[in-house]
Amino acid sequence: MADDQNLNLNEFGADAAAAGATAEESRVPQSARDLDAIGLIPVKVSAVLGTANMQVNQLLKLGRGAVVELDRKVGEAIDIYVNNRLVARGEVVIVDDRLGITMTEIIKNDAGNA
Repeated sequence: MADDQNLNLNEFGADAAAAGATAEESRVPQSARDLDAIGLIPVKVSAVLGTANMQVNQLLKLGRGAVVELDRKVGEAIDIYVNNRLVARGEVVIVDDRLGITMTEIIKNDAGNA
């Protein structure tokens, strides 16, 4: 009876059987299914034109039409953040009367900076 209980799962598609996958899902490589699972996670993307430091009393004096000088020069790349982490630099573009960004450089962070 012990021989009857030893099943070769490869005959039945071990990956599909273990995951309870349908026949269609079993044809998709596992790595592609993993990417599909994280593809719907929302992230916050921010494009920072520049920054400025000022005292609170200077901030309170700002009114409509006030100009705040940023730490960037015209034509200098902007920083692109995903979930508050710098991931790229780029340029501002106009797309159908809307502002957009074009990535010009991907920032590769090493594991020590994570």
